Amino acid sequence: MTTSSMAKLQEIYNQQGFLSALPVLNETELKEAQEAFSELEREFGKDYTQYSLHNVHLLYPWVKDLTTHPQILQVVKAILGPDVILLDSRFICKYPTFKPNGNTGETGLPYVAWHQDMRYWGIAGGPVLSVWLALDDSLKENGALQVIPGSHCAGMLPHRCSLQPGNMLSVNQEIPEELVQADEAVLCPLLASQMSIHDGLLIHASEANTSQKRRCGFVIRYVPTCAYPIQDPDRPRKFHATSLVCGTDWFNNFCHKTP
Repeated sequence: MTTSSMAKLQEIYNQQGFLSALPVLNETELKEAQEAFSELEREFGKDYTQYSLHNVHLLYPWVKDLTTHPQILQVVKAILGPDVILLDSRFICKYPTFKPNGNTGETGLPYVAWHQDMRYWGIAGGPVLSVWLALDDSLKENGALQVIPGSHCAGMLPHRCSLQPGNMLSVNQEIPEELVQADEAVLCPLLASQMSIHDGLLIHASEANTSQKRRCGFVIRYVPTCAYPIQDPDRPRKFHATSLVCGTDWFNNFCHKTP
């Protein structure tokens, strides 16, 4: 990617708060990642791999390699600058719920409510950038990401306990619907191997998977080295799995781990 094209991406990201359908993995890399994730499904079971594979880049070299993939870091550096910290990672899977007879099973299918990532991250001094790397095709029918373009410019919005069962967010919160311009939502479909990225203040969500196709993605959070953790009782998450992925850390605000 040329310098001018990266500058254009940065401009769009700053205005809209997200970028989508960016190429990352080649055919071989995708197949290897899918096969490795299938091994984790067999080892831990799908109830666990749906949302509980958190910071496993510390355990599996192939996952760590995804967090430092050159195609990902090229875009991340264009947005955050040359000095970047891997903050956190998690696999998120929505498994098929649609049955051949047309029954979608129980109520309360897994979905993700409208929210902002920064509501849960006690970070100041710099932005948080989230990568969503698709291991499966991510489409409307299996619950692809939806975003409200430009909503990151509004700052932090209030969140409340989610009213609808099935919310996959660990703290079960949502932005009240009257504060979300849902009619402005944009779907971010991805082919397996592609990624989207979004700002930590961008309002986003995803609906339930009502198809017969799994939707698996790898979420990676990055921050510039100038960012630092804060003590906030409303945002108590700790950061025990950080690592410097490019550049130099002149600030040492995080205690980095080496897998």
